[in-house]
Amino acid sequence: MNAPTQELLKQHLIDPEICIRCNTCEETCPVDAVTHDGNNYVVDASICNHCMDCISPCPTGSIDNWRVVAKPYSLDEQFSWSDLPQQEDVAATTGSSTVEALEDDVAKLLEEARKGLGGKTVAPRSSSKPTVNLYNRGKPAIATVTGNFRLTDATSESDVRHIILDFGDQKFPVLEGQSIGIAAPGVDANGKPHHPRLYSIASSRDGEKPNANNLALTVKREDKGVCSNYLCDLPRGAKLEVTGPFGATFLMPDDTTANIIMICTGTGSAPFRGFTERRRRAMPDASGRLLLFFGARRPEELPYFGPLQKVPDKLLGKYFCYSRVPNEPRVYVQDRIRTEAAQIAKLLGDLKTHIYICGLKGMESGVDEAFADACRGASLDWATLKPAMRESGRYHVETY
Repeated sequence: MNAPTQELLKQHLIDPEICIRCNTCEETCPVDAVTHDGNNYVVDASICNHCMDCISPCPTGSIDNWRVVAKPYSLDEQFSWSDLPQQEDVAATTGSSTVEALEDDVAKLLEEARKGLGGKTVAPRSSSKPTVNLYNRGKPAIATVTGNFRLTDATSESDVRHIILDFGDQKFPVLEGQSIGIAAPGVDANGKPHHPRLYSIASSRDGEKPNANNLALTVKREDKGVCSNYLCDLPRGAKLEVTGPFGATFLMPDDTTANIIMICTGTGSAPFRGFTERRRRAMPDASGRLLLFFGARRPEELPYFGPLQKVPDKLLGKYFCYSRVPNEPRVYVQDRIRTEAAQIAKLLGDLKTHIYICGLKGMESGVDEAFADACRGASLDWATLKPAMRESGRYHVETY
């Protein structure tokens, strides 16, 4: 008599190494299967119904992970992870055909959920290995504010700040493109501690000041924004709790021949300031192109507008896009991409070219269409090129 086969399950998991703790998955899940502690975001297998609603909104693809298991990983196990476990060999207890059927089922679900996404994001092959999740809510790093400067014009309604945090003798290694978490003190209307908010690092890996154990953030004061107002009002000398660093994919290639196309709006410029500073300090004679398409309503509301004018064109190609200048046509980042279509198409045909998009989520579709137009004029197929770039670590999006 053959031994009875063991029933297998497909379990939805979150990669703790890639996750940036933005809380999107928990907010999106319609059945409250996603939860978190001070360390990780996890999925309760007893609740998850594989609806896939959380796949598309995740900015990093950390939510897009599955395992075929004989016994589901518990929440306690998931909370303890620093990276995902490998797929177990469960074919011996059930037969390979059963496993393959489950994996095919998962593949079909993901194919539907990923439509238009082009696959999971991976880090550039030449990027440095990041340190992630060094500090959490239970064990935060303590930083000191050593600078808080307004970046936008005093007459502008948009109050954007450049905030410098010093970590003293605490180890806090970061790479360009990573983020940190900050939670405002106190509790929300439900009496629960405020969720940490994620802020992209706006400085180079060697510090805001070279060889200093500090970093910079770009923070916009939001109306009724609990954490943004908390940060924007912090005086010099103030202490605050920091978690992270987070992010293992939205990283800068360590390659002097890499072409980097950066597209952003507002505070989405933060990681690209870090990219620019890194290349200026470590790769001043890099042969790869560095292009920035930067959108804002008016020059007065564009962070770092003044300092950017001083960056040599040889180092950084700058394309400013203003949508609310009186008596001027509205220009968005996708419009400037089309204006530079010949240059963009040439770069897209180069395997050394990387694309980074950061800013308001509404910009994604317009930028995507602009790239498609640029490719069409050069006999390139953007629908094929985009997922290929993503899979090789050359296409990255972080929008909110």
